[in-house]
Amino acid sequence: MKKATNSENEKVIRELYRRAEVQDSKGFTALFADGGYFWDVSAGVKYYGEDIGNTVDIYAKAFPDMHRELYEFYVRDEEDVVVVELALQGTHQGPLHLPAGIIGATGQKIDAPCCDVFHLKDGKVTSFHCYTAATVLLGQLGVFGNLSAALQQ
Repeated sequence: MKKATNSENEKVIRELYRRAEVQDSKGFTALFADGGYFWDVSAGVKYYGEDIGNTVDIYAKAFPDMHRELYEFYVRDEEDVVVVELALQGTHQGPLHLPAGIIGATGQKIDAPCCDVFHLKDGKVTSFHCYTAATVLLGQLGVFGNLSAALQQ
């Protein structure tokens, strides 16, 4: 991972990841501006307000040892944009709630690539677009062999 810069926007985003890492969903949500949102692009769901913290809680429940390995930060302060390349890593030990249903614990480890795009204003996140490689993640969980059986409705 590249050394952190002095960018205030980068500092906010690093703090956001730190709060996710310690599973502080309220602190995570507090870094968003009023009207800000989190878009889980691969799941097709946008979260607003207090629901933003659900994104931390959903993954913490499914992957209690969830770690976000941060690889690269691309910062455009003049546009208030930060892009981060990372990997979601953990062991699937609890139910993973998805819009299509629930995947019960598989005991499988994940190491799924992800790219996050942030827009900020006045030190707060106005949008967070999370592009998780869902096919990689689901493949690592072993659900593609029988996808319909893996989803509980």
